[in-house]
Amino acid sequence: MPLSIKKPADMLKKLGQVVYIAGTQWGDEGKGKLVDILSEKYDVIARSCGGANAGHTIICTRNGKAEKFVFHLLPSGILHEGKICLIGNGTVIHAPTLVEEIRSLKEQGIDARSRLLISDRAHLIFEYHKKIDEIQEERKGSLKVGTTKRGIGPAYTDKIERRGIRMGELKNFESFAKRLRENAEHHMKTYGFHYDMEQEINFYKDALELLSPLIVNTAQYLDDAYKAGKNILVEGAQGTHLDIDFGTYPFVTSSTTISGGAVTGLGVAPNRLSNIIGIVKAYTTRVGAGPFPTELSNFEGEMLREKGVEFGATTGRPRRCGWFDSTVVKNAITLNGITSINLTKLDVLTGFKTVKIGTRYKLDGEEIRFIPASLEDFQKVEVEYEEMPGWNESIAKARKFKDLPKNAKNYVERLESLLNTPINFIGTGAHRDEIILR
Repeated sequence: MPLSIKKPADMLKKLGQVVYIAGTQWGDEGKGKLVDILSEKYDVIARSCGGANAGHTIICTRNGKAEKFVFHLLPSGILHEGKICLIGNGTVIHAPTLVEEIRSLKEQGIDARSRLLISDRAHLIFEYHKKIDEIQEERKGSLKVGTTKRGIGPAYTDKIERRGIRMGELKNFESFAKRLRENAEHHMKTYGFHYDMEQEINFYKDALELLSPLIVNTAQYLDDAYKAGKNILVEGAQGTHLDIDFGTYPFVTSSTTISGGAVTGLGVAPNRLSNIIGIVKAYTTRVGAGPFPTELSNFEGEMLREKGVEFGATTGRPRRCGWFDSTVVKNAITLNGITSINLTKLDVLTGFKTVKIGTRYKLDGEEIRFIPASLEDFQKVEVEYEEMPGWNESIAKARKFKDLPKNAKNYVERLESLLNTPINFIGTGAHRDEIILR
């Protein structure tokens, strides 16, 4: 059953017709849960960037029992009957993963095909992209980025090199197969590997009947939907600080993960974005390599990982954990134009005697307000912390802000003050209905 959100009707009106959900840290903030909740009130739920390196987890009750869904390509709103879920041109699609997700949902009684549209301009990820990803990562040695090895970067590279193959080309299958063979031969020669390209071509031939009806001009569809007064919810992938331009380069993903990516990744004009909701974890996590100033390499970090079940939904890798970093989130608020915050996983902090907040950065003794572009400078940053008393009371059943323990309320209010942005949603557990709406 969907979570009833009748209470914040005025809030939804304020959010407007086109809303973007942005990750504010290094991904894994919990975007999928809010997308799932808000999908009840939106007509179209769209993804604008990334690929199967994303992992959005939804836990909800169906047929009287809790069920867990992990989506890598499908938008998190796919569980809602009567909604249209859309994969935009800014994404890169590994078709076998998409087909598996569609078939898996069908086995659970959900007809995803009746709710799904795919951009004819979205680029495809092939098996040779995954092999290139592995080879490139190994060649980097100690400078490994820590990619998911899902072929995301090489697929975007082919796109920029104007070698990529797009979803719409599937509809002219002979031409599609010819280009796939040419690309595969080029990459095998360049990187010195071999794989069965004919097996991959046969997969697409078999999948054509399933996929072809879903492939449309999604930019035109969204324009028509907007003009018809439909509400559109855009689901961001990864996090602000994995953005190819503004993230902690080179330890970033290969696409635009900030709200501007909704414009380029969907073909939605920038003046149509009404509001941007920032998803902010109550502490900080990161998967893979890269700088992490508030990281905890002690029992507190382990405690956060275990209590928060901080293991990648895509790779299963343990996430690095640390205290809340307000500079990271404030930068994300600026870059995205965030107007409202969803604070997630507040429940994970239950049981800590004290909790800390990284309030500001200093570099060479001087305060800095923005993450440095230079990796060397970022690694020298010193974090100033503020310590607050923790709480032991469970907050899982809290549905109103007043239900929270005093110290939990103080923590939320301090974050709100530091970020200068309203915290309108507070996650108190993993389940769909474990959320406070302010």
